[in-house]
Amino acid sequence: MVFLSLSRWVRSRGPDHYWRAQEVLQHARHFRGRKNRCFSLAIRAVRRAFVYSTKARRARKSIMRTLWINRITGAIQEHGVKYQHLVSNLAKCQVALNRKVLSDLAIYEPKTFKSLATLAKRRGEEGLVSALGDGKEPEGIFSRVVHYP
Repeated sequence: MVFLSLSRWVRSRGPDHYWRAQEVLQHARHFRGRKNRCFSLAIRAVRRAFVYSTKARRARKSIMRTLWINRITGAIQEHGVKYQHLVSNLAKCQVALNRKVLSDLAIYEPKTFKSLATLAKRRGEEGLVSALGDGKEPEGIFSRVVHYP
């Protein structure tokens, strides 16, 4: 390890308390007031900041999921399909797109999203007809089953 100052070299031979304090103070550099200079205040502020960041990382997942669902719902209203029907019918059609990709398609590729909405709507109509009909599977691309050899 290369030390650029004599004080750091002297500190390197002693216990690790100095280096642990420097690490905490490094995390507290952007805080206001004495919290960025005084170790006893900085350690509490850094610990609190780490707790907040952990909670925020967990909350961000829920917030993003809600945002994606809202975007999909807003885009799907133009095509006359409900969100639950869209997701369930796309799953029945074996279209494996998650909410993030669907929301991106709704924003940046509306024609592709419209075709997916039409696909889900048609699958719902065919499923309803087959439920009311003679019990046969509906014909076409929706009844396709993958058979592995």
